[in-house]
Amino acid sequence: MIALWVLVVGLVVWGVARLFPARPDDDSLTVLDARLASGAIDLQTYERIRAELDRPSRISI
Repeated sequence: MIALWVLVVGLVVWGVARLFPARPDDDSLTVLDARLASGAIDLQTYERIRAELDRPSRISI
């Protein structure tokens, strides 16, 4: 009987998760493009930050 309730609750949780998927986070380049388009930053700032984001990371995990 407990297994049946666990199954029912699991199906409800799964169904709700499918109906309301998590919104994907905007990546940094998308946010940067939006800031340039809205006028929050100028072209020089955009190009400087873009070059910094395009540079390979030296951090090793």
